Amino acid sequence: MEFILANHPLDCPVCDQGGECDLQDQSMRYGSDRGRFTELAGKRAVEPKNFGPLVKTEMTRCIQCTRCVRFANEVAGLDDLGTTGRGNDMQIGTYISQMLDSEMSGNIIDLCPVGALTSKPFAFTARPWELKSHESIDVMDAVGSNIVVDTRGMEVMRVGVRVNEDINEEWIHDKTRFSYDGLKAQRLTTPLVKQDGSLIPVSWQDALSHIQKHISNIPGEKMTAIAGPLVDTESLVCLKDMFAKLGSNNFRLDGKDEAFKVAPSQGVDFRSNYLFNTGIAQIEKADCMLIIGSNPKHEAPIINTRIRKTWLHSDLKIGLVGEDVPLTYDYDHIGGNVTDLKQLADGKHEFAKVLKAAKRPMILLGSGALEHEASDATMQAVVQIVHMIRDTIMTKEWNGFNILHRVNAQFFVMYSASH
Repeated sequence: MEFILANHPLDCPVCDQGGECDLQDQSMRYGSDRGRFTELAGKRAVEPKNFGPLVKTEMTRCIQCTRCVRFANEVAGLDDLGTTGRGNDMQIGTYISQMLDSEMSGNIIDLCPVGALTSKPFAFTARPWELKSHESIDVMDAVGSNIVVDTRGMEVMRVGVRVNEDINEEWIHDKTRFSYDGLKAQRLTTPLVKQDGSLIPVSWQDALSHIQKHISNIPGEKMTAIAGPLVDTESLVCLKDMFAKLGSNNFRLDGKDEAFKVAPSQGVDFRSNYLFNTGIAQIEKADCMLIIGSNPKHEAPIINTRIRKTWLHSDLKIGLVGEDVPLTYDYDHIGGNVTDLKQLADGKHEFAKVLKAAKRPMILLGSGALEHEASDATMQAVVQIVHMIRDTIMTKEWNGFNILHRVNAQFFVMYSASH
């Protein structure tokens, strides 16, 4: 403890980690009130690094525990972060000055035991003891990561992670951690009504009266309701009921014309047709995975980290049908269209042998494949593949067929349709 504190700056009054700092806790418990070291040349100092707009660095505070380096290399699959120099000259950073190019980079803020790595948007805005924590669920993707929302009064100050080994373990991705700024910046908080070519702020009562006045004179078949990707089930049902009462059955979700299309071979009468049946934690038991029409690194980074974990610690074989994208693990690129998927279903591709030999195969079908113009042909090929390996992919102990949704509301729509 005395060695660590010998070069550690006394930044506690201005450090964002103050109040939840591991070094503070340990020095309070085990440290002395004075040190025995005198540095003639002064304390060691390191210039801050530029890791981008999310992670703030004060590398003079760094105690070189290398937690951030190990996370970047082992969990995030980011090889850019490492150590240079030896002894007193050792520094942590990117070998070439650049920002952290990872969807999981914000987790190093939680991992850092001191104030070397902190949240740049949260910097100098609040102290931990001023905040009230609320347990919640993330809606930035369809995974449902467990989070903690810290508030001061009515204002959301930051979002942190809540440990759940079955879903997100101790990680959340950057969109979850930093998207709360949308609650504050460039946000419409007052209804606007267009008058004489310009938008005029009005009260909610006036806005609702204005809406009622106009829709009462419009036939139902000429009205369409459009819902966004973050809408909850109750709001969707209320909106649908309201438009049904107005005589309109035109109900759409924000997206392409083909968005949220459910192919005939993939109806919603059975829950297993739109769920992630295997379960996120059970990914670690798979020995073969086929990803179809999905980029887990962008669509579900938490799922992607679990796949990488399994790939690192087992002999997991991965095949991808879709765009050849850089993921954090090696995979066999089978092709980018339905023809390639059909060849795999017919057993004409080498990866078909891998699927047949697997004891616990997984199919991960992205929701983008259901929105494509060739969704019917895609689903027919997927059904053919499932029949090809039916003795191993669907047993009493294992269901390897999974739908990976991209947005939160997509699951709600399918769930509501089936009920």
